[in-house]
Amino acid sequence: MRAARRFTIRGRVQGVWFRDSTRRQAQSLALTGHAINLDNGDVEVFACGAPAALDSLAEWLQRGPPLAQVSEVIVAQAEWQDLPGFLIR
Repeated sequence: MRAARRFTIRGRVQGVWFRDSTRRQAQSLALTGHAINLDNGDVEVFACGAPAALDSLAEWLQRGPPLAQVSEVIVAQAEWQDLPGFLIR
């Protein structure tokens, strides 16, 4: 089974290695997608893979890497995309 989700992470999430740490976490869970910095200071994560792996990523995103201070994670279902890996944009 495969699924896709879009996460918007708010708080102190830029300049703290959030995207790279997310990429490593997603790769360890066999997820594909991307992490990008948004102009408003948030980070957007789009991930595709097994629902259980997406749940694990969602749990990790609640805290992020050690220097991050996550205040909110907004989750939305998304349309599956067949992507080659997990990229940082």
